Order: sequence, then C-alpha cells, then structure tokens
Amino acid sequence: MDGFLERWQSSAATSVGLFWTAFWAFALGYLISSMIQVFVTRSRMKKAMGRAGAGSVGLAAFFGFLSSSCSFAALSTTRSLFTKGAGLIPSLAFLLASTNLVVELGIVIAVFLSWQFVVGEYAGGLLLILCMWLLVRLRKPEGLIRKAREHARRKEHGHGDDDEPDWRTLIRSRTGWLRVARTYGMEWGMVWKDVTVGFTVAGIIATFIPPSFFRALFVGSGEGPLSFWHVVVQAVVGPVAAFFTFIGSMGNIPLAAVLFGNGVSFAGVMAFIFSDLVVFPVLRIHASYYGWKMALYILAVMLVSLVVTAVAMHYGFAAAGLLPDTDHVRSMTERTFFALDLTLVLNALFLIVTAGFLLWTRLGGNEMHHHHDHGDESGVGFLFVAAILALAWLAGGWLVPPLILSAG
Repeated sequence: MDGFLERWQSSAATSVGLFWTAFWAFALGYLISSMIQVFVTRSRMKKAMGRAGAGSVGLAAFFGFLSSSCSFAALSTTRSLFTKGAGLIPSLAFLLASTNLVVELGIVIAVFLSWQFVVGEYAGGLLLILCMWLLVRLRKPEGLIRKAREHARRKEHGHGDDDEPDWRTLIRSRTGWLRVARTYGMEWGMVWKDVTVGFTVAGIIATFIPPSFFRALFVGSGEGPLSFWHVVVQAVVGPVAAFFTFIGSMGNIPLAAVLFGNGVSFAGVMAFIFSDLVVFPVLRIHASYYGWKMALYILAVMLVSLVVTAVAMHYGFAAAGLLPDTDHVRSMTERTFFALDLTLVLNALFLIVTAGFLLWTRLGGNEMHHHHDHGDESGVGFLFVAAILALAWLAGGWLVPPLILSAG
C-alpha cells in the first residue's frame, strides 16, 4: 500500500512538473499562433488555394503552417476548404501541415525531447505531405472524392467569409489585439483537455509502467542496434498505440518523451508523434464529414505515409550520424522541475500575459472575433470526463499520500 501511495505521489508530481516545464512554450506558441490566425485570415487562405498542382499544395502547406495545431480545428478548416472547391491533395496537405508544421509544436518538442526531433518534426511533416501526394496521385478515386465533397457540402453550415480590414490596419488597432487575446484563450480552451490527459498519462506511465512493457510493445526497444524490421514494426506500433490514446498532438509530446526514454526508436517515437490524425475521434469526424469510405481511405493514406516517413527519417538521421540519444529524458521522474531558474522567469512572464488576456477578453465588449468550429463532433464529452478524472488523480496524488503516510 505504501509503495502505491509513493508512486501515486511521484506520478502526480511528475505530471505537474512536466507541465510546469512546458507552460511557457505552450503560451509562446499559442501567442504566435493567435497572432497569425488573426492577421492572416482564413478567407484569404481559401481564395489563394486552387484545385491541384505544386503551387496549390505549397500554398496549402504554408497556410497550414500558419494555422492552429489543434487537430479538431484543422479538421473543420480542411472541410471548409474542400467544400469551397480545393482539391483533395491540397486539402490534406493543409491538414497535415496544420498539425505537424506549426510553431508551438516544435517549441514543446524542443523542451521535452531534443533538436533532432524538432528537425524530424518539420522535415518529416514535409515528407508526409509528399508521401500523401504520391499515394493519392497513384490511385485518385474520383468517384469517391465527388461523393465525399457532396457529403461534406451537406454538412457545411454555409457561413460566408467576413470582409476583413488590411492586416496593417488590424495590427495597429485595439480590435485586432483583442481578437488575438480571444483567440489565445480559445486555443487554451481547445487543448486544455488534451494537455491535462496527456501530461497525467505521461506521469502515470513514467512512474508505474516498467521498461519491460515498452520492450514487449515496441519489439526490440532497449536491446541495442535494431534491425530494419524492428524499425518498421516500431513505426507501425507507434500509430497503433496512438489510435487508442485519444490524446492530441500537444498532449502526446510528454508521452513521446517517456517512450523514447524507455528505449523506443527514433522511428517509433516520430510515428507516434505524427499519429494525431489517425486516432479514433479523428476517424469518426472524417466519417461524419465525408462518409465512412472516404474516412477509411484517408486513414489508410495517412497510416502508410507516416510509417514510410518515420522509417525514412530514422535511416536518414542514422546515415548522417544524427540519431538522438536518451540522456535528456531517461531520468524524467528524478528531474528537478521547480527551481529558481529561467523556466520560472518565463512562466511568470507568460502567466501575466495569460491573465491579462483573459481579463481583457472579459472586459473587451462584444466586438466580432474569429472562432474555431470545434462543435460536438470532436469528442469533447469523452475528453472532458477524462480531463476531470485526470485532475482528480493529480489532486489526490498531491493530497492523499502525504496525509496517509504521515498518519502511518
């Protein structure tokens, strides 16, 4: 009993410590993302994207890079682009870029993993788009695309694009920065459940799950040099594991660090990170937008693309002598999270920014602002319950074990 209580306390402390380490990175990323979303509007994105070709795919990837990392928001925007006439390839390129090439994701990866994973995230994101493009071009199901577009148009709410002032005018106005503040709050509103569950699960796994479990799940992990088939199997297991986690890309990063610290290969971890678009809630949303046939087609394309990309990145980094080691993450449960250091200063700064934005949005009137179409289709109910349970676990871990252990 005492052993469980000590692990519970350690798990809660690890989860909170991991979030404390990353808070400034989340806040900085969401601030940058919010500014981009306000000053580079979606209506302009839609007008610039064509139906096919390298130009359209490049623009789609660029606009995805400028967009939000929230998978559910990206799904909604992708549907809107697709129903407005964008081709399937540019639409999927936008979806992949908006969940793999965004600024805040790279910042959080740098905090928890290493620069090699940051490079792998961005280079791999581009390779993902190229693989998807090739797969769809090899067998482009025109009939399926036509039916999916008709299905998606029936689901579209039909809102027109609002006229927006020039960004130079908007960036100098009170209204523009109030929109940034509101969008910043909405970014946190969209991801707090994923982040809460993700960090809690990472703490639990880091504390309770023995390394032998990861060696069994990711075949060959922790056993020295891996064969080609071990690398491929781990790249396949990564998305399979992610499929059942229900955690978004931002919440997956601390868990990815735990996996890497337990000997999972670079390919397996990158495949796990790339897998935020193959989890079950995303499959369900695709089915509601486009029908089940197109949803399964997109799932298959994404799975093949991310496995190929993860394996290619692994051997590309190996050939260049750039595969990362696990020194940064192995002792995650033994790290000192709370200290008088730069993290404390950055967190204090962004806590002030966050509090100021939240207060301003409450006092800022009823001016029009951008919003994400998150809707009921995003699995909010499940994630909300999971997040509440996670918060209860964390609170209990901080309060219950000390009381029982001290009484004993």
